[in-house]
Amino acid sequence: MNELEYRIEKDTMGEVKVPAHCYWGAQTERSRNNFKIGPEASMPKEIIHAFAYLKKAAAMTNHQLGVLAADKKELIGNVCDEIIAGKHDKQFPLVIWQTGSGTQSNMNINEVIANRAHVMQGNKLGEGKLYIHPNDDVNKSQSSNDAFSSAMHIAAYKIVIDKTIPGINALKDTLHRKSQEFKNIVKIGRTHFMDATPLTLGQEFSGYVQQLVNGIRAIKNALQMVRELALGGTAVGTGLNTPKGYDLLIAQKIAELTGIPFITAPNKFEAIATHDAMVELSGALKRCAVSLMKIGNDIRMLSSGPRCGIGEIIIPENEPGSSIMPGKVNPTQTEALSMVCAQVMGNDVAVSIGGSNGHFELNVFKPLIGTNVLQSARLIGDACVSFNNKCTTGIRPNIPVIKQHLENSLMLVTALNSHLGYENAAKIAKKAHAEDKTLREAAIELNLLTHEQFDKLVKPEDMCGPID
Repeated sequence: MNELEYRIEKDTMGEVKVPAHCYWGAQTERSRNNFKIGPEASMPKEIIHAFAYLKKAAAMTNHQLGVLAADKKELIGNVCDEIIAGKHDKQFPLVIWQTGSGTQSNMNINEVIANRAHVMQGNKLGEGKLYIHPNDDVNKSQSSNDAFSSAMHIAAYKIVIDKTIPGINALKDTLHRKSQEFKNIVKIGRTHFMDATPLTLGQEFSGYVQQLVNGIRAIKNALQMVRELALGGTAVGTGLNTPKGYDLLIAQKIAELTGIPFITAPNKFEAIATHDAMVELSGALKRCAVSLMKIGNDIRMLSSGPRCGIGEIIIPENEPGSSIMPGKVNPTQTEALSMVCAQVMGNDVAVSIGGSNGHFELNVFKPLIGTNVLQSARLIGDACVSFNNKCTTGIRPNIPVIKQHLENSLMLVTALNSHLGYENAAKIAKKAHAEDKTLREAAIELNLLTHEQFDKLVKPEDMCGPID
């Protein structure tokens, strides 16, 4: 840097050179230089925008409770509106791998708000005294400990309702339509990767639908805890340096600004020292990933082929699948979905480790927990939309192959259990398999059934539900 490229900012530790055009201050710059870990690992913008909602709500609350001037409230709120709109995303350069309380990111937003407010008043960066102080005004009635905890709750709740649940719902609705469309297509079932008794393709798909219904329910249940905010607890949960009623009022303000039913946490000590709510949400997201992995794998295998696999369904052909094998097309959407699921499962492990490391009055894995939950929520939402639009909507049954597999299956013999007994039915199946004959031929040769009796008793379409 030369003299024209930086300005001097000060904090309690002394002077720091800060890029001249940037709104951040000394503490942000110290962190930027002290934690050069993972250039791809910037603090998620969802947490930054959540902080902006929080800081605006804090200014409104502090003013209403008589501890912040009206013009300061307006200035802070105006800058926060710009941040929420994404106008200053580049002003938040800090990485995830910093202090476990997220203090530097909290100060990053405090400094940006203070300096941007300074410019909005007609001043130049680095010249004159700041009217809005990063700590005394922007951070009033807060600690990084309760602020970051609350910011990640706001960000997590918002991304889940904006992206995750809509994405899962879109896929669920398509699978439901397919289950209705395929309800009369009888096919062979499979257990242990081996032939089993028949079901309909619609019944098979209905299982996928229910998995996603259950997953959404689990996520919504977890959100009930995520809506509880730690704000008002300040450093250790006691509420030191907050005016009376601050915790209830700021939660109400955030709820009004976001349209999300946030409430104050009933116990601030728990809300700051632990992040069990985020662990629960991560677990619910992992549950969805487990379901999606099963759905994706089934569709991948059912569509395998086109000539040497199971091939009972046909999926859209989106792009060439090989650089050496001409004409090859692969199930790329299922592969992408599977990789997302693996990542979400891994994220949950990290969140579980982070959540278990709340020591005494503070959990110091907050950036890790928040980032991993947000990535899981975003990935699931995006992957469900992609899988839905580029694969599921175009799934078609391959009727000739379904029929061939059904007619060739030895497990249709199960229909004879209640008429001939398990042992006689097994004799038919074993003879048919050993001598490469049909079940009908084997049953007649064993003098257990006539041709007419076999056709009356073995009807695949009647085997897809309980006996009437």
